[in-house]
Amino acid sequence: MNRNVLGVYFIMGSQNSTEPLETLEKALQAGITCFQLREKGEGRLKGAAYENFAMACQKLCKAYHVPFIVNDDVELALKIEADGIHVGQDDTAITEFRSLAKDKIVGVSVHNEQELAFAIQQGADYVGIGPIYSTKSKSDAKPPAGLDFLIRARRQYSDFPIVGIGGIDESNARHVRLSGADGVAVISVICESPDIKNTIKNLG
Repeated sequence: MNRNVLGVYFIMGSQNSTEPLETLEKALQAGITCFQLREKGEGRLKGAAYENFAMACQKLCKAYHVPFIVNDDVELALKIEADGIHVGQDDTAITEFRSLAKDKIVGVSVHNEQELAFAIQQGADYVGIGPIYSTKSKSDAKPPAGLDFLIRARRQYSDFPIVGIGGIDESNARHVRLSGADGVAVISVICESPDIKNTIKNLG
């Protein structure tokens, strides 16, 4: 996959914003390069409401020619023909989705060298390394990995697409890129921004 797709990678669920579709459109207008729907946690949408929200997000992404990725949910990703899926270490195996959707993007969250090597071996198109810094967006987040693992990963896999995630904001995004990430994946810094256009400019 094109590593530029990971430049400013926005992740959001309906519960992350009071006006999620408006937030997404502003982010798309401001230049995000990829969007992941992550509908998890307390207050998440379910059933038809979840599917309708996913399709509304997908429609916006298509209008701006930005890849639309679904977090964890293989069934939904296939049903609405999302551009890809992102899975964690506890989610559905990469190979299951890859066998059902050979032309789709598969991303995997990794936290150490073993998980990174396994994800690449299994056919991941990119990995999300983190949490780089402490984060409030995931209640079950692992301890921060810092930049050390990211630096080692880039040295070992010089051309593999890597996005940094976890506690990244306008003040530290540059450090993440300089440590080897092709881009930064963010939730709160965009959802809570009073000026999304300027925030995305500073993340880029």
